[in-house]
Amino acid sequence: MSSSNSVTVQILDKEYSIICPPEERSNLVSAARYLDGKMREIRSSGKVIGADRIAVMAALNITHDLLHKEERPDIQASGSTREQVRDLLDRVDLVLADEQSTGKG
Repeated sequence: MSSSNSVTVQILDKEYSIICPPEERSNLVSAARYLDGKMREIRSSGKVIGADRIAVMAALNITHDLLHKEERPDIQASGSTREQVRDLLDRVDLVLADEQSTGKG
């Protein structure tokens, strides 16, 4: 994919460039904003320190919310939603791994 398929999002005051198909850009931006909001909530609570720990707590909270919704028959997530969440988490993992190996962040 070319750099024209790259989307830059900002999460907890850091920029991340993520390769994304054009038709998924708005979903990715929405997901990043949602994650940023959750991470800011956790950071502002003062109970968790460190971006990595904040990210893990946000991921756990979001996953818990998703699984809880799946348990309710009236608000059941589709298989494609689960796949999209897994795909986004994989992309975030790749970016974080890349930053760790290059010494960024």
